[in-house]
Amino acid sequence: MTMKIGPSRVAPVWCFAALFVVAVPVNYFWEIAQGFLFVGMDWGSVATWVHCFIASVGDGFLVWIIFAVGWLTFKRSDWFVDPRALHYSVMLIVGLGLGVVVEWVAVGLINRWTYTEQMPLIPGLVIGLVPVIQMVVLPPAIFFVVAAWIKHKEMNSNQASRA
Repeated sequence: MTMKIGPSRVAPVWCFAALFVVAVPVNYFWEIAQGFLFVGMDWGSVATWVHCFIASVGDGFLVWIIFAVGWLTFKRSDWFVDPRALHYSVMLIVGLGLGVVVEWVAVGLINRWTYTEQMPLIPGLVIGLVPVIQMVVLPPAIFFVVAAWIKHKEMNSNQASRA
């Protein structure tokens, strides 16, 4: 059975904006919560809060990369609105790959940050498990929230056009 692909319901620019608006605060809370796993992250320090905000903006860019891969793969900017197993596979595989690469580069190559003793490490890679899990767990949740936003927007638009 061939699935007929229709036009995307949502402009790509709107998807990019909505994903970023949701991704940054969601990732910010994760960054703050995992802060104790990184050396030098003092919760009482303004520098820590700023550092976590900057990291969450970077995480927003990673969500954009996942979005772009899905867009290229499925040839639709709203590919995540009614997701199937293959759509989730893209989110999970690309998120996992990005999480591993970012941690490996940051810790193993450029020494951007270091872990405390409490950070569980991925055997063989010697990178933090928690930040990698972040890029596997949060993107599907972010895409879900933005998809609900899009559906709500469509429903309101349909009701307004009927009135």
